[in-house]
Amino acid sequence: MKITFIGLGIMGSRMAANLLKNGADVTVWNRSQAPVEALKAQGAKTVSSASEAAAGADVVFSMLSTPEVVEGIFLEEGGVLSAMKANAIWVDCSTVNPSFTLKASQAAVKAGVRFVDAPAAGTKPQAQNAELVFFVGAAKAVLTAVEPYLNMMGNKVLHIGETGKGASFKMIVNIMLAQSMAIFSEAVLLGEKMGLSKEFLLNVVPNLAVAAPFTKFKAEMVRNGNYEVQFPLELMHKDLHLAAVTAYELNQPLYLANVTKELFAEADKKGMGRLDFAAIHKFLEER
Repeated sequence: MKITFIGLGIMGSRMAANLLKNGADVTVWNRSQAPVEALKAQGAKTVSSASEAAAGADVVFSMLSTPEVVEGIFLEEGGVLSAMKANAIWVDCSTVNPSFTLKASQAAVKAGVRFVDAPAAGTKPQAQNAELVFFVGAAKAVLTAVEPYLNMMGNKVLHIGETGKGASFKMIVNIMLAQSMAIFSEAVLLGEKMGLSKEFLLNVVPNLAVAAPFTKFKAEMVRNGNYEVQFPLELMHKDLHLAAVTAYELNQPLYLANVTKELFAEADKKGMGRLDFAAIHKFLEER
């Protein structure tokens, strides 16, 4: 199959690189050129526009930052969707809200394109090492067609259900991720105030049964004061915002996630948006 990959940020550039490592025929496009040139050196084909990249492709993968960016590139008049050939497959790996995913799916159907929502769970190291987990919403037959390529970029593909269910499940995962990081940070900071050493807390708390497993990795960031970005804080804030929008659409209260959203909003306002989301610890520590 001819593959196109659109969106070459922290995640997308590494995902596309893993497709190339597995011998896939890949054309890439990104708004900024540096990652395009890097992938060109690895064997990717390059073009001058997103629409040109998608023309003739059998599968188009997208990994973009927000629903607004996906809409601008794919759904607007003259966008990527209008350039895709009939019966091609659009696999959106972006983290977006379920109602937007359904909108994108409907637009794809209207354009004669098959649609898969497959948001990826993991951060920079998992993308680098092809260890992502894909949460897929799609008809089984369409998933079967693209699953070999998902397996080149990850080590697990979970078929959650029909279109929109992948995005729905990813939303649940990310609100738990954000809240768990905030809870871990509050617990460690309180422990320090009570006279327990920071080193002891960072060594022991992540290994407790009550701690989220990922905090073992984030504890090292806290220990070293190094929040080099793996999953940007500003995008975690975006995901919490999308969860709040979805909760409003469904008339479902979201008390704790909304409190967490405001913490991330203030940390973003303080200039921490391009740090890793673990920098919520730094934000709370400095308050």
